[in-house]
This record gives sequence, structure tokens and C-alpha cells, in this order.
Amino acid sequence: MRAHLILKDGAVFRGRAPLGFGGSGEAVFTTSMTGYQEILTDPSFFGQLVTMTFPEQGIYGIHRGLQEADHPLARGLLCRRLTSSPAHVFAETDVGSWLRKHRTPIMTELDTRALTLHIRDRGAQPAIIWTEADGSLEGGVQKASELPGMAGQALCAAVSCKDRWEMPNPDAKFRVAVLDGGIKASILKLLRLAGLSLEIFPWDTNADELLAPRFNGVFLSNGPGDPAALPSMQREVSRLIGQRPIFGICLGHQLLAHALGGSTFKLPFGHRGANQPVIDLETGRIEITAQNHGFAVGEDSLPGDVEITHRHLSDNTVEGVRHKKLPIFGLQHHPEASPGPHDAMGAFARFVEMMAR
Repeated sequence: MRAHLILKDGAVFRGRAPLGFGGSGEAVFTTSMTGYQEILTDPSFFGQLVTMTFPEQGIYGIHRGLQEADHPLARGLLCRRLTSSPAHVFAETDVGSWLRKHRTPIMTELDTRALTLHIRDRGAQPAIIWTEADGSLEGGVQKASELPGMAGQALCAAVSCKDRWEMPNPDAKFRVAVLDGGIKASILKLLRLAGLSLEIFPWDTNADELLAPRFNGVFLSNGPGDPAALPSMQREVSRLIGQRPIFGICLGHQLLAHALGGSTFKLPFGHRGANQPVIDLETGRIEITAQNHGFAVGEDSLPGDVEITHRHLSDNTVEGVRHKKLPIFGLQHHPEASPGPHDAMGAFARFVEMMAR
């Protein structure tokens, strides 16, 4: 079915909607060449239409065990070409059939290069996949103009667990409380492999539960939306400060910054991809990292007892912080690297060492 991708600013891109239906969300792009299954099931992509900049998608199909959640959480897939005949011995189905099952829209035959350049120059913004069955193009342009932006959206409730659950580890050195703002399965896996027994709590859990005597530390997860729109989470995280060792990733890192007195801001088009360069300011080592975020910590907002540990080499934004006196640190990038490189995976061992002191 013929379709148009219509951005809030009125830009229109032609293509096709092979599943016969559209949808809306924030149009963003990722520079990852592979990993579409992990990307589409990453809770941090909730609310977004994901543009894959690599032209061929679906080549190796869908595989059991690659998902970060049990179903797609992105609002849609935007790509140049999508194969319906994956070439991999372990492929269980093709991407189109998988997304149709979960009612997640696809748009193909897009000029993804032009779309990516437009987002880079004009910013990530709301957009709608408007099919020929939806009505006139003018009607689609009007509807796109009315879509809300990502700033101010609190989305954790839609992707967090609803009840506390456990991931036991008989060889655990420590027990950790995990505040789930939309955590990826691979992060939980690597926390467990680091020798931790985990209890995962919903996003709106109060600090008293996370500070129960049985816990040696607290982990703050990744997740979608605007961290500034989560005052209740900020408040509870602030109550954790100085009580336990804390490690935050992505949204968790941003919530830590707010709890410590800092602030966050929306990036023009964000950092999304498995090839994002970050420098560790202490060692001088450059790490190629996996990232997925549209907001960043404001450097000038950080108080004097918080130091910057990592920076993004493309725009010099804050990629890591730590408290100068307390056992607290956060990373903007995803050290579990699913998909992507493993350069930053040592962060999990660092968390364990922090609790061992």
C-alpha cells in the first residue's frame, strides 16, 4: 500500500506500508548496521519510529533470544528495503510477519538518506505513517502538525514491570535492587553474570523498598521519555543518595543527575547506534559504544561534588558522571552492547567492586 511519512514540520517522504496500516511516534534514526530485533524490542525506543540508516533490513530474520523485551516496543520501523526471505539457518520468521503479529507498522521504499539528513538538520520530531487509506495528504499533514513532542513525556509506566520479581543467582556475591524504568533483558543478564542476585521493582517504587537491609546496592535502568518529566522518580532516587552504592545507565544516569542537583536537556537528534565514540577522561581510552537516547545531562548544571568521567567525542556532551565522595556513578551509553561493541562492559565489574569496598 502506498504511504507517506509526514513529519510535524510538514516534510513529506513517499514510500509504502506493506502491512496495510500506519502509526505515529517520534521519528529518529539509528546508525546501527545490524541489530534491528534488539532495537525494536528495546524499551528505550518506546514511542519512536525508528529509521534504520543501513538500507537492507531483515536479512537474518528473527531469532529466539535476541529480544530485549517479549514484543516490539518501538512504534514503527522505517527502512529502505525489507526482505521477506531471511537467509539464516536459525531464522524463525521474517521481520514483516513478526511485526504484523504485534501490530507494529512498517514503512519501506523510503529515501532513508534524505530522511536522516532532514532529522539531523531539523531535529528528531513527531511523525506519522499516513497510508492512502487514511485520507488526503493534506489531512495527514494537519494531523502530523498536532502530534506532541517527546519533551515532557513520562513513558516509564508503559514499559516498566508491574510487580516486583526476582532473578536469583546461587553464586551471588551481592543482592541488588533494580529500579525498572524500561530495562533491557541484556542488562539484567550481565548484572547477573557479574555475580549479582537481582530484585526488579516497578518504576514508581519508593526508596524505602529499595533500601531494604538485604540490598547491597541499587541499579537504575535505562528507559524511554523525558527524565525531567519524572519528578517522583527523581525524588525517590534523591532519597537513595548516600545510603547505598548506585549505578545508573541511560535514563538511570539522567535521573541520578537530577537527584544530585543537575538537569537534562533534549538533544537535536540524539545519539542512537552501535558505533558511538566515547572517551574515558580518567584513562584517555576511547570506547566505541551502543547508545539510544534523546536527552543528555547539562554539564553546567552539575554541582561541585559531581565530576564528569566520560564525554561523547562527536559533540562533547556528558556521557558519564560520578560522585567525588560517595559510591555513585552513571553512564549515558549502554555497556551491555546489545547490539554493538563490548568496549564499555567493564562498568558492571566496577559496580561490583564498589559494593565490595
